Amino acid sequence: MARAQLVSSVIVVSYSLLPNEIIDRIALPDGKEMVLLRADGHIAIHVGGRTLMSSLEHGSEDALGRIVGEQLAGIRKPRVLIGGLGLGFTLRAALDVLPPTAKVVVAELLTEVVRWHRGFVGALLDHPLDDPRVKLIVGDVGTVIAHSKHAFDAIVLDVDNGPEALTHAGNATLYGRAGLSRARIALRAGGVLAVWSAFPSRTFARWMKTVGTVKLVRTVPTMSGGPRYYIWLATRS
Repeated sequence: MARAQLVSSVIVVSYSLLPNEIIDRIALPDGKEMVLLRADGHIAIHVGGRTLMSSLEHGSEDALGRIVGEQLAGIRKPRVLIGGLGLGFTLRAALDVLPPTAKVVVAELLTEVVRWHRGFVGALLDHPLDDPRVKLIVGDVGTVIAHSKHAFDAIVLDVDNGPEALTHAGNATLYGRAGLSRARIALRAGGVLAVWSAFPSRTFARWMKTVGTVKLVRTVPTMSGGPRYYIWLATRS
């Protein structure tokens, strides 16, 4: 299924899950319905009939969290901002490699996503939101970035299909030059901006130079063996 977006963190899966049990559902401002379901023994979230995230397919989120954590090795008290909680796999992977002295701010737009994580997925991940290193903000990660100055050693963005495949027009403010400039200001010297994408983008790679030195990391393929997902890293000069 194609990746879809709701400003908060969204995870692509490349297969369809047949719903077995609808656990909860909410109406969204755009008229669509977000559904939490148990499918094939796994927890999944659908919007408009599309699978947004699943506890079955999370290899790219694991890689994203791990790579960012590894980039901060040697920093005694790293401070990280993660844009979007999702099911929590990126957060879990980051916590697993960050030191006990780290502080991780998670900005999740939807209270329902937080509630679903706590009720149905958190226990599988050893309750990452309860980690004393974590601070949860229910709100837009773009707002957090805009109100931060030299505050973070890393910012992680996984809020859409990627910079050239937006499913929510409002996310352009994060991925455009102005948004990247704000991210640069929010980073400390030597800080890292990590951006997830389902597709490569030469244009966005150039724009990332707004932040600093850029490199592209190709993550693991989907379970179906389909196209690989992409992670851009930019180090603030």
